[in-house]
Amino acid sequence: MRFLFGVVVGILLVPFAAWVWFTRGNPPVAVTDSPLPFERNITEVPLHARIEKEMPKMVPVQANEATFVAGARIYRQQCAFCHGVNGTPSQVGKHMFPDAPPLWEKHTDGDVVGVSDDPPEETYWKVANGIRLSGMPSYKMVLSDTEMWQVSVLLANADKPLPPAALTLLKEPLSFERASPAAPVAPATPTH
Repeated sequence: MRFLFGVVVGILLVPFAAWVWFTRGNPPVAVTDSPLPFERNITEVPLHARIEKEMPKMVPVQANEATFVAGARIYRQQCAFCHGVNGTPSQVGKHMFPDAPPLWEKHTDGDVVGVSDDPPEETYWKVANGIRLSGMPSYKMVLSDTEMWQVSVLLANADKPLPPAALTLLKEPLSFERASPAAPVAPATPTH
């Protein structure tokens, strides 16, 4: 009977202790905190299973110059702030958790550029749905289906020669100015 009581108390204490730990502000929630043990496995395994289950089975746009140029325009407007451009990494993306991958740089272990080793269908799923707890937003309500495909096909071909018009857009340096502090506002003088 004591053993059974100990098991029941143990089963009740573990969730209570976890609740106390979470509600007292102890979990690593800041970008600069170390990840929890197995955090990558806990998030990546279901993400990849979900993408595999739901990603489209065919690409409805051609990998041609028009698609690459349109995709480059969309990329500049929607993606470059976090992922950088060709030759210029993002100053913001490297301070996210997880880091926003630089999509125009070669991986350190090969010739893969950005996500060019992923099929465009997988990239499309990520663009359309976003990825929770990563900073990657869903673009379903921002871009049209065609636009999401254009940027996905562009990124799938980042390791191949691209048309000059697309490269010009992708190599143009980012120009995000720092916001200057607002000038103090003088108090209003009463008018009588």
